[in-house]
Amino acid sequence: MKTKLLTLFAAGLLAGCTDNGDIADAYGTFEATEVMVSSETNGRILKFDVLKGSEIKKGEEIALIDTVLFHLQKAEIDAGIRSIRTRIASIDAQTEILNQQIENIKINIERVENMLKNDAATQKQYDDLAGQVAVLQKQIEANRTQKTSILSEASVYEAKKGTLNEQIRRSCVKSPTKGTVVEKYAEAGEMTTSGRPLVKIADLSVVQLKVYVSGAQLGKLKIGGECTVRIDDGEKDYRLFPGRISHIAERAEFTPKIIQTKEERVTLVYAVTIYVKNDGSLKSGMPGEAIF
Repeated sequence: MKTKLLTLFAAGLLAGCTDNGDIADAYGTFEATEVMVSSETNGRILKFDVLKGSEIKKGEEIALIDTVLFHLQKAEIDAGIRSIRTRIASIDAQTEILNQQIENIKINIERVENMLKNDAATQKQYDDLAGQVAVLQKQIEANRTQKTSILSEASVYEAKKGTLNEQIRRSCVKSPTKGTVVEKYAEAGEMTTSGRPLVKIADLSVVQLKVYVSGAQLGKLKIGGECTVRIDDGEKDYRLFPGRISHIAERAEFTPKIIQTKEERVTLVYAVTIYVKNDGSLKSGMPGEAIF
């Protein structure tokens, strides 16, 4: 999110009080905090129902980008994962058979051991059975290694699936803040790309009045200080709003070039930002006046 200066405007600065109570201390224009909401994926815009000027809540869906390709890729990955699970189940079944064979051979080994005590069996019979057990155990170990390798493949599939799920999630463009849709840059049915702006949202609940003051006025201003902000109400009247000074520039600058006369443009001034709660009547770019 960033604050974009929509316009820079400053009129002549008047220091001190005069007999005319209608003269303000500083002049400027109102600005709003704006957010440029962009698409994070490429594709066709399937849904884009928001209208310019409409109010939108934080987290509310703005647009939906086509996710068919992502879902097809996800289905392919799911098929691969099912294949891996089948292979693992087959290996587990083989391992169970091998374990059962080992148990059966061990029973025969016990019999041969008893027969050896009575000289009813030979050492070779015992050694052959023990060798069969060793071979089967190596086969079980090989199955375990193969299973570990297959599980690694499954981890790769799961990671790819997670990436696709994230891309699908990002295909649903949601508002990062509450505000008003001030610009709309695309329509449903159009193709969009990652990073392309779709809408501009401005939070108009609190606006900022940026004014410029002279060094003589600077001494009576402080951050957090209260002031009065006003706008024109008809030809001669004003509407008043309470304001709070949120920022005072640390360095002086020349009056912005939008000032008409050369004499005023070479005057060193300080930028002052004033926060004003908006009742809906203050717009970006609207001129305003500050009375300290």
